[in-house]
Amino acid sequence: MSEIVTAIYEDGKLRPLKPLNLREHQTVRVQVLSDEPAEEIQQVIRSLVADGLLTPPLGHSDVDPIPEDERRELAENLGKTPGKPLSEIIIEERGEW
Repeated sequence: MSEIVTAIYEDGKLRPLKPLNLREHQTVRVQVLSDEPAEEIQQVIRSLVADGLLTPPLGHSDVDPIPEDERRELAENLGKTPGKPLSEIIIEERGEW
């Protein structure tokens, strides 16, 4: 039987996240593969993304999110800008459909 199992390393022991179909004291072979890519892989991924050859995975960004208070302040400042809203400018530039 061959099975891929996700486990957490705690207190010097691997703890599977789900029950295993094994007999007590059964010998098994374990290959440990980290879920976190090595730095070399991260560099390759960054290079491919920069060249437009790869889309980063969902939820992945090298940019730190803007804190809520800064976003709120930015939204207020943009709302005070005179002239047409950006949405109206974009609609006008698109022209007739």
